[in-house]
Amino acid sequence: MHYDYLIVGAGLYGAVFAHEAKAAGKTALVIDRRAQIAGNVYTEEIEGINVHRYGAHIFHTNDSKAWNYVNQFAEFNRYTNSPVANYRGELYSLPFNMYTFNKMWGVVTPRQAEAKIAQQRAEAGITEPKNLEEQAISLVGTDIYEKLVRGYTEKQWGRPCTELPAFIIRRLPVRLTFDNNYFNARYQGIPMGGYTRMVEKMLAGTEVRLGVDYLEHKAEYDALADKVVFTGPIDEYFGYCLGPLEYRSIRFKTEVLDTPNYQGNAVINYTDRETPYTRIIEHKHFEFGAQPKTVISREYSSEWKLGNEPYYPVNDEKNKALYEQYRALAERESRVIFGGRLGEYKYYDMDAVIASALKKAEEIL
Repeated sequence: MHYDYLIVGAGLYGAVFAHEAKAAGKTALVIDRRAQIAGNVYTEEIEGINVHRYGAHIFHTNDSKAWNYVNQFAEFNRYTNSPVANYRGELYSLPFNMYTFNKMWGVVTPRQAEAKIAQQRAEAGITEPKNLEEQAISLVGTDIYEKLVRGYTEKQWGRPCTELPAFIIRRLPVRLTFDNNYFNARYQGIPMGGYTRMVEKMLAGTEVRLGVDYLEHKAEYDALADKVVFTGPIDEYFGYCLGPLEYRSIRFKTEVLDTPNYQGNAVINYTDRETPYTRIIEHKHFEFGAQPKTVISREYSSEWKLGNEPYYPVNDEKNKALYEQYRALAERESRVIFGGRLGEYKYYDMDAVIASALKKAEEIL
């Protein structure tokens, strides 16, 4: 059979594009080198718990179009992301809010918290933050930076905070209220039954082949379709001809524990430098589970190398410049559409992946 589109990757971008292609009366074949669909949002059931195999994914958005779109395929629960920071046994609220400031400094009013942050910013002599460390101190003061930002961030990125760009920390919410909701998002939740079930519904009626390595059989699969939607790493597509783009990778250690409740929260970050993992995820709390056992995953951040799973693009000037060179090569590939987190070398939230796929589908279908 000949198809209108060959879609390489059965993650969110590929699944959304496939669904839109089918709705437009086009034929598509979806392939993926993994043995399962859903990309990094894949969830598998263990002990009756939907386990996020590739790390925690909490859907959140202010985009009503993206929210309405995913609600075609799943019913979302009311989960609100309220992570906790553990610094050597001391527990603090994340996001940084009045609970955090009260425990750190004993302040009880927003004015007192503002004054304390301003005092520590002035003592550090920061006017125009030039790196992540200076930006963090400017936002929350030296004490919170040292206890709750520095260790975690340096584990996550494998670099001193003084060598990381300031914009990374700007994603972190800081509030002079007692609001424990991490995201400033109108819509938020977890699909009941897991993300895999949601993606299955997106792909319903579309042919899917798993365990297929496109780049090993490129000529064979290219011949099957008029156009290709490629959601894998853009540098891998071109054989790393200009050198590999850099990523951070994550290793997960997942355990089933014979207890109904291990840590009392879905996400706890370990912010000291000595603890080797960055956080522990207790998956059942994403869906308010009452199972007799629990499943936890410890996350260990590492430098990416060929063969590892790429997670976070390293968006420094060197990698941005290299990506632009690959993008110029991609623009010459008239039959190929590059999309998604790896195809566009972007740190995408799920709603942004969906919005990007919908926009591309609207342009060409």
